[in-house]
Amino acid sequence: MSGSSSPSQPGGAVAGGVIDSRAANQRRPLFRLHVGSGERKMEALILEPSLYTVKAVIILDNDGDRLFAKYYDDTYPSVKEQKAFEKNIFNKTHRTDSEIALLEGLTVVYKSSIDLYFYVIGSSHENELMLTAVLNCLFDSLSQMLRKNVEKRALLENMEGLFLAVDEIVDGGVVLESDPQQVVHRVAVRGEDVPLTEQTVSQVLQSAKEQIKWSLLR
Repeated sequence: MSGSSSPSQPGGAVAGGVIDSRAANQRRPLFRLHVGSGERKMEALILEPSLYTVKAVIILDNDGDRLFAKYYDDTYPSVKEQKAFEKNIFNKTHRTDSEIALLEGLTVVYKSSIDLYFYVIGSSHENELMLTAVLNCLFDSLSQMLRKNVEKRALLENMEGLFLAVDEIVDGGVVLESDPQQVVHRVAVRGEDVPLTEQTVSQVLQSAKEQIKWSLLR
């Protein structure tokens, strides 16, 4: 699945396990030197803090082919441009041990699991910890939902759960949730009202029950 949408206006307060994007997105001021009339004056150019942290969430297989992609702005407005970008990041990252890359003026955080590659994309000046938190939340949520079997076949059989999980974590580029247990629980609740496959619903509900049980025992 792929899509490109313009971010909606953020609303409401940030609470619970949600990351406060406003605090995490503080920028160091950039200074530009101007010389004129025999004087030097320093003008501070401060990048405005923004809640719109994530530009895209992408999952590719071990051939670099798209399994899931959701774009939150118009950096790559067409499917052709998106696919070219995805091939580029796959070629640059699938043979490296690093978890962060700067590519095409963007910050890319990523991790792999068996035959899957997970990517979260932000701007070049985005807080890497924010992007990594989104990546880890998505991966850990899927790990719970798929009973730690995070591989291509299992994911393809549970794509509806993936769609719901991503929507719970990011909305219009704004980070909503960073706690995988909360994501799994909400997906389970929404699964009661969404036409998921019977197998997916049972797996999600069981995972949520197990997580609640363990949290109570701690």
